[in-house]
Amino acid sequence: MAVRIRSRFHTEGQRSAESLASVVAMLGWKLSVDAIKRMRGAGYDIDIGKPYFDFVCEFMVFLAMAADRIAYLKLESEKRFEFTSALAKRMAGVVEENSEMLFGAAEPGVCQRHFIDLFNRRGGEYSEFDYGPVGPDFGFKRLFAACLREGLPEKDRLWVVDQVMEIEVPEALKALDKTLAGLFAGPDQLSPRRERAAASGE
Repeated sequence: MAVRIRSRFHTEGQRSAESLASVVAMLGWKLSVDAIKRMRGAGYDIDIGKPYFDFVCEFMVFLAMAADRIAYLKLESEKRFEFTSALAKRMAGVVEENSEMLFGAAEPGVCQRHFIDLFNRRGGEYSEFDYGPVGPDFGFKRLFAACLREGLPEKDRLWVVDQVMEIEVPEALKALDKTLAGLFAGPDQLSPRRERAAASGE
């Protein structure tokens, strides 16, 4: 199933960190659900309940980390911080809003807190790896695959790393790159460093 991507706003002027984060958070939700459907179709068991919940959280955290690295290249440092903070909070909100579908009955706020805790924990782990203009390095992608692997039954763990690194990561990052290219395209979003490079042809 194709994911519909909103990559541009119809309004002009300054875009708040919250408005940018809202678009990316919803994209992250759609991409994670789409990935589950694709992996189920490939024979992986990702059942409703904790496996589904853990998969969605790991997938959305990975996309948040990728979005933060892209923001580092495109935005001023203060705007990057505001965007990433807003993105983590909005993604946590999306998880909480869909908690019944993901995890069944849960105490209010539990899913939201879990996502923020996971985001903070994974932030330190992903920081060990590079993410350049052409995308993440091998270690960044390998960490993501390893995190997803832990939530799968033993029978699926042997092959999931290849599935994630060769299919799921490229599919997700293609959509994320396209979306962020549109959202960060306005001149008010670019950092002076990037504007100078564009002007000089570097």
